[in-house]
Amino acid sequence: MNDRNMVDIDVLTSWLDHNDVGNGPVTDVLPLTGGTQNILVRFTRAGQSYVFRRPPLHKRSNSDETMRREAHVLRALAGSDVPHPRLVASCEDLDVMGCFFFVMESVDGFTATTEIPEPHVSSPQLQHAMGLSMVDAVAALGRLDPVRLGADQVARADGWIERQVGRWRRQLESYHDLDGWSGPDLNGVEEIGAWLDANRPAEWSKGIIHGDYHFGNVMFRRDTAQVAAVVDWELATVGDPLLDLGHLLATWPNPDETRTVGLAHRIDGLPGRDELIARYGSISGRDMTGFDWYQVLACYRLAIILEGTHARACAGKADSALGQRFHGVSQSLLDQALALVSISTQSV
Repeated sequence: MNDRNMVDIDVLTSWLDHNDVGNGPVTDVLPLTGGTQNILVRFTRAGQSYVFRRPPLHKRSNSDETMRREAHVLRALAGSDVPHPRLVASCEDLDVMGCFFFVMESVDGFTATTEIPEPHVSSPQLQHAMGLSMVDAVAALGRLDPVRLGADQVARADGWIERQVGRWRRQLESYHDLDGWSGPDLNGVEEIGAWLDANRPAEWSKGIIHGDYHFGNVMFRRDTAQVAAVVDWELATVGDPLLDLGHLLATWPNPDETRTVGLAHRIDGLPGRDELIARYGSISGRDMTGFDWYQVLACYRLAIILEGTHARACAGKADSALGQRFHGVSQSLLDQALALVSISTQSV
C-alpha cells in the first residue's frame, strides 16, 4: 500500500487487467480531496483518466455497503440525462483490497466550494446560469423512474414522508449516548418537528433523491455554466425528490451575507429562491405550492445531522472547533426553518 496514494497500485493494475479497463502502467496517480472520508484517487491508463473510490482505510461497519449502494446508483443512472460520472467497473470481492471499491470516469470540471475559475468568477451571467443548471440537473433526477434503483427500493419507500420526523427525532435522541453532550441546545427544534408533522403533504410522488444535493457535490464545466456531473451518491435512495431541492435551497448562498457561504469565492449573480423554485416546477411539471414543507424538512434534517458532530466533539470523538462551528450552522438552519414556518403560518 502506498500511503500517499492510499491504494496499492500493483493490486489495482492487476484488477484493471482482469476487468479489461485499459492496458499498460497506471500513471499520474493523484489523491483527491472531497467532502467525505472516502478515498478518491485519480489515475491515468492508456491515455484515459479514471477515478478510484473506496471506503476509508479504517472502515466503519457499513462502509462496504455504502460504496456498493453508490456504485449501484451510478449503474442505474447510465443512459439517463442526469449528469454523473460513468461507472466503469466495481469490485465485490473483499479479498482484493479488503473493501468494496469501484472505478468511474474522471470528469473534467470544477467544484465551486474549492475553485471558481475564470470566466465564471467574473461573469454574473454565467453564475446565474450555473444556478439554473443545478436545478435542471436535480429536476432531471426527479423525473427518472425510481424502478431504476430496483422494485424493492420503491416498495421500501412506502410511508417515506410519514417516517421523516420520527426518524430524525430518534437520530437526535441517540446523541444522548455520547458522554459530555448535554442535549440539543437548539432553539426551535421541537417546534419545527411538530409543524412538520402537522403540515405533512397529503400526497407525494416517489422518485430518486440524491440525499445531499448542494454546491459541494456538483461539478461544473470549465467552458460553460452547465453541470458536468453530480457526485457523491452514497445517500441516494427512493423518496420525494422535492427534498433535494429543499436541501439545495437550505444551503443556498445568501446574497445579503458578506461571507462566501462555503463557496471558494463570493459570487453575486446566482438566481434567487423564487426563480429556482419556479424553474424546478416548470421542468418537473410539479405543483410547487407546498414546497416550503420540504425546505423546512431539509433544514431540520441537516441541522440534526450536523449536531451529531457537535455531540461527538463534546464526547472527545471529534474536533471541538469543528463541533462548535457545526452547532452554529445547525442553529442557523433551524432559524431558516422557523422563518419559513412563520411565513407559511401567516399565509394560511
